[in-house]
Amino acid sequence: MAEHEHVRVAVIGSGFGGLGAAVRLRREGITDFVVLERADSVGGTWRDNSYPGCACDVPSHLYSFSFAPNPDWPRTFSGQEHIRAYLEHVTDVFGLRPHIRFGSEVKLMSWDGGKLRWNIETTRGPLSADVVVSATGPLSDPKVPQIPGLESFPGKVFHSARWDHDYDLRGKRVAMVGTGASAIQIVPAVQREAGRLTVFQRTPPWVMPRMDRAVSGVERRLHRALPFTTQLRRGLLWGIRELQVQAFTKHPDELGLVEKLARRNMTRAIKDPVLRAKLTPDYRIGCKRILLSSEYYPALAKPNVDVVASGLSEIRGSTVVAADGTEAEVDAIIFGTGFHVTDMPIAERVVGAAGHTLAESWKNGMQALRGVSAAGFPNWMTIIGPNTGLGNSSMILMIESQLNYMADYLRQLDVLGGRTALDARPAAVDAWNHRVQERMKRTVWNTGGCTSWYLDASGRNTTIWPGTTTEFRRATRHVDLSEYEVVREPEADEPEGKNARTAGNTARNSAGKKSGAAA
Repeated sequence: MAEHEHVRVAVIGSGFGGLGAAVRLRREGITDFVVLERADSVGGTWRDNSYPGCACDVPSHLYSFSFAPNPDWPRTFSGQEHIRAYLEHVTDVFGLRPHIRFGSEVKLMSWDGGKLRWNIETTRGPLSADVVVSATGPLSDPKVPQIPGLESFPGKVFHSARWDHDYDLRGKRVAMVGTGASAIQIVPAVQREAGRLTVFQRTPPWVMPRMDRAVSGVERRLHRALPFTTQLRRGLLWGIRELQVQAFTKHPDELGLVEKLARRNMTRAIKDPVLRAKLTPDYRIGCKRILLSSEYYPALAKPNVDVVASGLSEIRGSTVVAADGTEAEVDAIIFGTGFHVTDMPIAERVVGAAGHTLAESWKNGMQALRGVSAAGFPNWMTIIGPNTGLGNSSMILMIESQLNYMADYLRQLDVLGGRTALDARPAAVDAWNHRVQERMKRTVWNTGGCTSWYLDASGRNTTIWPGTTTEFRRATRHVDLSEYEVVREPEADEPEGKNARTAGNTARNSAGKKSGAAA
C-alpha cells in the first residue's frame, strides 16, 4: 500500500455489508475506493464461523443479495461453506478483488477537520479517505466471559467463532458454555464425537424445528431457466416474514400459538421431565431470537450429555464449576457466548471531530441517525448500525436499504460540491432515536421478560429495528439534508470552526423545514 494514499471511500470489512457497499459503489460509477479487510479472504462472519454444523437460520433465497440471486443454492437453509462460496462468487462476478486490501486491520480512524477527510492507520500502512463506510458487523468480535481460573485451565479453550480444527474432540470430556444460536448447532456435532459433553445453560432458548431440505435439481434448473422464479421465491419468503413482524412489535400476545408449537417440539424429543423442566424457558417466545434446530433436543437427550441449568462461574484446574455448585472434569472448553454487539471494539478506534472516540460518544448507548450516521463523525457511515438488527428476517434486506442511503449520501456530497462533509445533527439523531425507543417499548424484545444480547448494559435495546423491512427501506431511501450540518473546507484566511458553522447554518436555511421519514 502506497504511503499517504488517498481514496474517495474506504470500506471497512468484506462480509455481506462491505461487499454490498463495494458493489453499490461500482454501480454508482465510483471506482476510487478500497475495502480494508483484516483477514486474508472475504466472508466476514461466514468466514470466521466454521464450526461443525454452522448454517444460516434464514432461508437461502432470502439470505442473498437481490442484485445477485443464486439459482443453485443446494439447501433451503444453507451451510456456512455454501454462504462463504456465494460471497467469493459475488466478489469475482462484480470485479471487487482489485479494491480489496487483505491483511489491513484498521488500528485507528481519525477525522481531520482541516482537510475534511479521515486519516486511517492500518496494519499495512496509512491512507486517507473522504468518506468511511464501516461494515465490520456486530458479529465479528467474539465475547469470552472472564471466568476465575480460566487462565490456568490445562486443557483446550476456544470460542465458536475461532474453532480449532486441529483439536480432536473424539472421546474427550467437553464443556459447552452457552446455548445460543451457535451452541445449538455445535452441540449435536460435538455430542457425536465427545466421550462426555456438559452443556452450561444460563438461559434456555425457545427452539423450533429446522425445516431444512435439499433443493431438488428440478427446482434449480427451473430457477436457472426462468430467473423470475428465483425472485418470486424470494418475494414469498420476504412477504411471510413481513406479516409476522406485527406479533413481535405490537402484539406479543399473538405469539402464544408459536409458543405452544415450541413446547410440543420439546416434548416430542425430551421424554425426561427433569430435563424438560431445565430446558423450558420462563419468558415469552421471541424475546430472545427463536432458534431453529431439529437435532439439538435429541442430542441433549443422549446418555453422554449433561445439561447444567446454570452458568459457568469458576474453573479449578480441570474442574469446571457452575454457579449452582455443579462440577465436571473436562479436557476442553468451548465458548458459544456470542459477540461484542452493543460494545463493538471498532468504536474504540474511531476518533471524531471533537477528538473523542465513538465508544465515548456511545457510552450511554449506541445511537445513529437512521442507523447510519453518528453525530460528531462527519462523512462516516455504518452498515448494520444501531437498531437495524432483525429478529425474524434477513439482514440482507436491511443492508441493501442502508446501501441505498449510502448511495444518496454520496450523491448529495457531489451536488454540494467542493471539499464538503455531512455531520448528523445531534437533535436529528436524538429525535430518530427517541422515535425508535418509543416504538420499542411494546415489542416482545422489551416486554418478553428476558435478558438478551439485544440489550446494552443499561437494559436499553440498541440492536433491533422495531418495524418492518419495508418501513426501514422507506426511511432510508433518501438523505434529508435538514438532518445534517454541511461542513466545508476552511478558507486559508478563515478560522476552521467559523467557516464550518456558517456552512452548516446556510445548509439548514436552504433545507428549510423539510422533515425526514418517521421511524
